[in-house]
Amino acid sequence: MSTLTPAAPQNTPAGPTALNTGSRKRGKARMDPTRNNTAAGIAAWLLALLFAVPVLWMVLTSFHSETDAATNPPSVAANLTLDAYREFFGETSGVSPWPSLINSATASILSTVLVLLLAFPAAYALSIRPVKKWTDVMFFFLSTKMMPVVAAILPLYLFARTVGALDNIWFLILMYTSMNLPIAVWMMRSFLAEVPEEMLEAAQIDGANLLLILRKVIAPVAMPGIAATALICFIFSWNELLLARVLTGVVAGTAPVFLTGFVSGQGLFLAKVCAAAVVISLPVLFAGFAAQDKLVQGLSLGAVK
Repeated sequence: MSTLTPAAPQNTPAGPTALNTGSRKRGKARMDPTRNNTAAGIAAWLLALLFAVPVLWMVLTSFHSETDAATNPPSVAANLTLDAYREFFGETSGVSPWPSLINSATASILSTVLVLLLAFPAAYALSIRPVKKWTDVMFFFLSTKMMPVVAAILPLYLFARTVGALDNIWFLILMYTSMNLPIAVWMMRSFLAEVPEEMLEAAQIDGANLLLILRKVIAPVAMPGIAATALICFIFSWNELLLARVLTGVVAGTAPVFLTGFVSGQGLFLAKVCAAAVVISLPVLFAGFAAQDKLVQGLSLGAVK
């Protein structure tokens, strides 16, 4: 009696393993990192052009005459001239911008230094050696930025007039310091929170006091964050207009106030305003370019673990 042996199947239907293999291949095709990087790069360039075109247009307009700058549509191929820059530097008007630029530099630099001196120990107390209810303290700092400046401008003006601080550069420095201090504490608190506690413990074992720890241990480690905070405070102070417009006059007027003097209800002024904006923007651009590595490192501190 013969035994029948079943024949091996010729065609095997696609099972779950085959389906999963096909799904993984399609998933890899959809999640191609090269394609994703290319799309992200194109989007980044488009976004950069979106921000760069107005700035480039402002620079181009500053080299046009007032007649060509006021044409509609704008005249791109118009003749280039330095008349707007001569007007800004006072060759034709006789009004020099240097006192206003010096006032802006003085107020911005000194207020930034004061902010760092006050924010550094405050951030230490709120991060490395946190006080009780430090979250309430941080919320209080943040709440001071919720009220718009225009809502407090009248009390500030009346106070400055009462104490004789109108058109005083030192009162403006005090205002800029109080304006930037909450932001600086918030930023530096997040930077100091990344300092390893082992370094602090080793310094304490070696007998270092608090001031020595702040100056020799914490400050070098948190220097990128300190530089980023300083640059942002400098930019905010340099670009501030409302407080300077209301609280200053002839003696303590800043560069943004000087720029608004070119805006007139009569005549053409677009080229002069663009030239003034270009010159006043240069210190901020130079500062950002000089500290760009510290700025990027500081703003990204703690983002990657």
